[in-house]
Amino acid sequence: MKKQYVILGLLIGCLQFVHAQFTLDGEFKPRAEYRHGFGSLIQESAEPGFGVSTRVRLNAGYATDVYKLYVSFQDVMVWGENRQILPYDMNNSFAVFQAWAEFQLGSGWSTKLGRQILSYDDQRILGALDWAQQGRNHDAGLIKYKKNKFAFDLALAWNQDYSDPTGFVSVGNAYNTSGFFSYKTMQMAHLSNAWESFSGSLLLMNNGFQDADASLTDVVNLQTIGVHLKYGKKAFSLAANAYLQTGEAIYGTSYKDVKGAYLLGLDLGYKVSSKVGLGAGVELISGNDKTDTSETGAFFPLYGTNHKFNGFMDYFYVGNHANSVGLLDVHVSANFKLNETSNLMAKVLNFSAEKELTSGEKSLGTEVDLVYSKTFKGFGLNLGYSHMFASDGMYELKGVSESVAADVQNWAWVQLLIKPKFIN
Repeated sequence: MKKQYVILGLLIGCLQFVHAQFTLDGEFKPRAEYRHGFGSLIQESAEPGFGVSTRVRLNAGYATDVYKLYVSFQDVMVWGENRQILPYDMNNSFAVFQAWAEFQLGSGWSTKLGRQILSYDDQRILGALDWAQQGRNHDAGLIKYKKNKFAFDLALAWNQDYSDPTGFVSVGNAYNTSGFFSYKTMQMAHLSNAWESFSGSLLLMNNGFQDADASLTDVVNLQTIGVHLKYGKKAFSLAANAYLQTGEAIYGTSYKDVKGAYLLGLDLGYKVSSKVGLGAGVELISGNDKTDTSETGAFFPLYGTNHKFNGFMDYFYVGNHANSVGLLDVHVSANFKLNETSNLMAKVLNFSAEKELTSGEKSLGTEVDLVYSKTFKGFGLNLGYSHMFASDGMYELKGVSESVAADVQNWAWVQLLIKPKFIN
């Protein structure tokens, strides 16, 4: 921790010497949550959870005609996690969230190297995951090209783990970090173009995972390929996703051949007036019903902002529901502009399994999400409430019988967001 404070002290102490190209801003985001069925069904005998977490960021940028440099320091604090006068942070959450340099190469070309956010399209496959206090980043090199409304990005990553120097020497390039689809290698290409009322993009991505079953010397690869399309004219809008996955994927400590995995999504929007917007959509994500335990037909959206999709209560694809029965999500929403500084969003989602559960059941339940947003001078406030109305299939899927589950499954939260600009 001493090194971290020295870095911050040097950064702040050097402000008097910087030029106009230097920017310094921050973020303060505390959030309180009441959890009584968030992420999974809670039993009647279980006590609801309540806690407060705070994300703090300090971001520094410097730009010249040739390059840009950006560093973002972050800490995530849970209120009360440290005992009184503890000389160190219990959860060791202080981190360099971003640290990259971008160089202009001329004629529309540039390269961006270091720890960075990879966020594209609607963030279904690659996103910043800003809802999670820790966020999501990648250590990668990015080659970029942009001309008019056409853009091409190529990302390359090679991840290494030096936590065990002895093991590192003995097995060469073995990568010991695992879980949550942590990859050893990544190659990603994203191409996009926009026209008057239409835009489209193509994503090609390969992720290599360390094969623990092959003496830590091999890498198995999963390919994700797909398109994101958008159309908008006057009050009407349409967005569509279509992705396929093939290759091999890791589930826990086992690897499976991925065959026939897909994600299809369609969302329609209509602006009734300047104060009312309506939406409706459907998303179908393939599940697994293969009897061969070495294969799966389940799609997983990998590194997207999954909290944004399939309900805010995070019952699906947020650290869960991998290699499971898939999902059919049918939803409708409404956005109301209450005045110049406040909005209300309401969304209803109906969930079904794409494949049958063991009982033959498919119906999972219905979720209602409400979010109220209010902006003040210099900061914003958000309040949310979600309620899950579980069906028989949900109890089976989550392994909680209806007889012991709580009658009410809900979640509520309130969040404050301040983004001060110290030097702009």
